[in-house]
Amino acid sequence: MLTDLNGLHHVTSVAGAPRAVDRFWREVMGLRRVKTTVNFDNPEVYHLYFGDRIGTPGTVMTHFPFPNARRGAQGTGETGQIAFSIPPGSADDWAAHLAAHDVPVTREALFGETRLALTGPDGERLVLVEAEDDRKPWDGLPEAMAIRGLHSVSLRVADRDEMLPLLHFMGFAETGREGAVTRLADETGGPAHIVEIEHRPDLSPAREGAGSVHHVAFRARDRDSQARIRDALTEAGHRVTDVRDRDYFWAIYFRTPGGILFEVATDEPGFTRDEPAEALGEELRLPSQHAHLRGDLERMLQPLD
Repeated sequence: MLTDLNGLHHVTSVAGAPRAVDRFWREVMGLRRVKTTVNFDNPEVYHLYFGDRIGTPGTVMTHFPFPNARRGAQGTGETGQIAFSIPPGSADDWAAHLAAHDVPVTREALFGETRLALTGPDGERLVLVEAEDDRKPWDGLPEAMAIRGLHSVSLRVADRDEMLPLLHFMGFAETGREGAVTRLADETGGPAHIVEIEHRPDLSPAREGAGSVHHVAFRARDRDSQARIRDALTEAGHRVTDVRDRDYFWAIYFRTPGGILFEVATDEPGFTRDEPAEALGEELRLPSQHAHLRGDLERMLQPLD
């Protein structure tokens, strides 16, 4: 069993129009844009990061916005929903806030929690969960209601039993079942340390597009921890990529038995490695291999507020 993982690091989704995505996560969800950069493999596409003041691991939502991307089709083999923790008692304030932004919301209950379900600008399923969470939020919304960070992710699969052994190996233990949902948590057990399996053998496989989660990233404290995780996953028979420098963290990737892409990312070096905390996200930052494209990219990329 892995002992070096420390919960969720970030979640990355495919998106549509960059400006719509940016405005939704800053103005509606109240997160800070902590990094404005480009996709390593396709520099003509933004990579936008949103989170708390400095993009602390476990608070970060990121997007690859393709302006002309078609909507994804929901189904199995994907991350079905992303949940964020909000303070206990803040659901009513959130419902009013979302209504003011013309975002429909549905109240639901799962595992005894108060939850609000909504959809993002590209149809992605998001959930706000009232939970005890002492992480300090960004000041985009009043502190009494502001998002604290990731709460959990829900993996929608056709075969629950083929996913459970991997999550157990990753240090997650089952804490409950309700309907089609199985909840697992690591030893910490709090927000950003929860993974759920949504068992939906009745659905067709998902088709990736705008609104689809590209990958879910888990935390490794540093590169030594990441190396131990990679060795253990490889020894267990998983096909893991080499270590990749993503400027703000080091990353490895592998596919789960259900077809979902997992990443293990380091906490180091963080988003302040190339700009001060007070100016995070304000300027376009480019990976060194794409620095020579700055003039072309600044003309090509849709301006953000």
